[in-house]
Amino acid sequence: MQAPIPKETELCPEFHRGPWFHRLASHIPREQFGRYLLAGVWNTLFGYGAYAALTAVLAPAVSRSYIPASIIAAPLNITVSYLSYKWFVFRTRGNYLHEWTRCFIVYGSAIFLGIILLPLLVFLVRLLTGFDRAAPYIAGALLMGSNVIYSFLGHKNFSFRSRE
Repeated sequence: MQAPIPKETELCPEFHRGPWFHRLASHIPREQFGRYLLAGVWNTLFGYGAYAALTAVLAPAVSRSYIPASIIAAPLNITVSYLSYKWFVFRTRGNYLHEWTRCFIVYGSAIFLGIILLPLLVFLVRLLTGFDRAAPYIAGALLMGSNVIYSFLGHKNFSFRSRE
């Protein structure tokens, strides 16, 4: 007879019940994070669409068109994301310029790192997969997927922080 398989929480109980886990989880209200994920789906589709379209439009005229496409798409994508977070996720009133500027700061750090990492990821995707033409698109998608938790916490605690 085999021993019963332990539940996930029994494998590492300090992970699931430890004080650090509760401190981390306490910063992420479920309903707000759910709305954030929904807005994130829209923002991702819009943002990646803008990046891909600009990459395709610039490709005939510009070498490594994915780099200027990323730079050009950034302000538009941040503005669309800002409005969805303001109106749908965090539901703040007023302070448009102040919050929009803070959104740029939160996203700016991620974008700066992304612009540095994008050529490296494009190279690695080409090297590992052989997808020469698709590599910029795959690398762009990989970078976007890495910012969900970081940007939620940044927006919650900085961009849309309540002044109460």
